[in-house]
Amino acid sequence: MASICFYFQVHQPFRIKKYTVFDVGNDHDYFGESALDTLDNKKILEKVSNKCYLPANAAFLKLLEQHPEFKISYSISGSLLDQLEKYKPEVIDSFKALVATGRVELLNETYNHSLSFLYSPEEFRRQIKLHKEKVMQLFSFEPKVFRNTELIYNNDLAIELESLGFKGVLLEGADHIIGWRNPNFLHKAKGSKNLKLLLRNYKLSDDIAFRFSTHSWNEHPLTAPKFSKWVNDINGNGHIVNLFMDYETFGEHQWDSTGIFEFLSHLPAELLKHPDNDFVTPSEAIERFEYAGELDVKDFVSWADIERDLSAWLSNPMQHDAISKIYSMEKDVISSGDERIIDDWRKMQTSDHFYYMCTKFWADGDVHKYFSPYDSPYEAFINYMNALRDLKMRVLKLKRQNKNRALKAKKSVSLRTKPKNSPKKKTKSKK
Repeated sequence: MASICFYFQVHQPFRIKKYTVFDVGNDHDYFGESALDTLDNKKILEKVSNKCYLPANAAFLKLLEQHPEFKISYSISGSLLDQLEKYKPEVIDSFKALVATGRVELLNETYNHSLSFLYSPEEFRRQIKLHKEKVMQLFSFEPKVFRNTELIYNNDLAIELESLGFKGVLLEGADHIIGWRNPNFLHKAKGSKNLKLLLRNYKLSDDIAFRFSTHSWNEHPLTAPKFSKWVNDINGNGHIVNLFMDYETFGEHQWDSTGIFEFLSHLPAELLKHPDNDFVTPSEAIERFEYAGELDVKDFVSWADIERDLSAWLSNPMQHDAISKIYSMEKDVISSGDERIIDDWRKMQTSDHFYYMCTKFWADGDVHKYFSPYDSPYEAFINYMNALRDLKMRVLKLKRQNKNRALKAKKSVSLRTKPKNSPKKKTKSKK
């Protein structure tokens, strides 16, 4: 048997607009609309929604209606949900229609698509809670499986997730962590009691996500029958084929003109032609299959770049400086109680900001340039640090104000409770 598990990451960051040193102290709206199209979040969301989210959701809804056996799963970042609510609510409605079929699972993640687990377990837990509440609010769905930002994972994360009640987690089936093991089986996380790991079949996933329109690829053009044959070949040598990819694969990264939607429209039917194939959600896979063995992942792994590590976000001094500074503000930001400051601080934790600062220019250089709205990693860094400086000034100003209020309040209480000088008792004069 080969059960196919489709999972899609759906995320757009709040990009920081062109923010110069002259804006510091004067403009506190870091994510507002910009005169530069490349940095305008509203315009970017409109484009991606029209090219990907709306047509892809319509295509998947049609497939779910055509094939009762078909199932898919998503994790939708809080950053994107906030933007959709503000600019494109019809996209949320189209996701609601998918969830209403009962064959779409939603996964939990950090609200702001952040790297918080690396720097603050407390903030990590807060963002998980916020995201879970948002998903329940919008979709009346309680996630049971976790997907960390960009599939970042190690043993410590697994233990933390199990303590939070999760039954499973998604991760990259990178060769350097699985070794001789087969990614088409479930595994147990090292150090956990029973947390199950769903390993991404990166070859088959990337055949769709990255190689689909590559004319130099020796398998081009990729057709539904051809891809289905590759999946069928796994029968007898695995329980599950995890096809995990960015949702923007459909229509944004692979344009409609490449034939990606036509390919998608035929894929479920082709896969179901094999009598042993079916579709599962992550939760169903966890319930159905026993794990084949224990997987020990000491060092962090991700699905980014050829290294499959943290270097996409933490490979140069600019990235380390920016991310260490944003998390160093945690105590003052949270204690401030100011909702807008806390919200801005969380938006600035989004991993994309640090991805834009990456200076790797090997095989992954073009990918980083494609996703970045900035002309260079250095411009991304300067822009970010200008906004960070303003945020820090706001936090310090509020901290001083709160301190002064507290001192005044204390002084006022002291004056009210201070005992007055009691009058001297009159004594009778001796005669």
